[in-house]
Amino acid sequence: MNALPVRALTAQAFAPFGEVLACEGAAHYPINEGTTERFDDLARIDAGPQGRVIVSIFRGQPRRFPLPITMMERHPLGSQAFMPLQGTPYLVVVAEPGTPSAVPGPLHAFLARGDQGVNYGPGVWHHPLIAMDQVSDFLVIDRRGTGHNCDEAPLPQAYLLAYPGAPA
Repeated sequence: MNALPVRALTAQAFAPFGEVLACEGAAHYPINEGTTERFDDLARIDAGPQGRVIVSIFRGQPRRFPLPITMMERHPLGSQAFMPLQGTPYLVVVAEPGTPSAVPGPLHAFLARGDQGVNYGPGVWHHPLIAMDQVSDFLVIDRRGTGHNCDEAPLPQAYLLAYPGAPA
């Protein structure tokens, strides 16, 4: 099993896979008589043809580490955004863009801070939600509509995801 190194989630490192959702560096301005700061246009939500944007909450159960990564999924018709609601860090695993449709390519792992979300671009292979230390809620913005919008694929070889300080 190949080890999968984990690196910090940054907008630049994650750009091939989608967008990082964070207030840091985002356009912002005061609203509501100066009582609220609006961080604007953080992601390009894509509902694809014949789709509509939906907002959900996903409750992720903490994973055990090291975690074998044996499959990936993608949503070919629209983007999918995740934003943690409790400020807890989580892990993101994505495959190299442009890989053949049935075989996700080399993997990349990122440690997302609790104030960072991700928006996977349409068709980006990613691992399902990886909560780390506790049950964690995420605001999820994605697509509902006609057409098949969830592909799953086993990996030809497993990867082992570990990170410093991971619970056993």
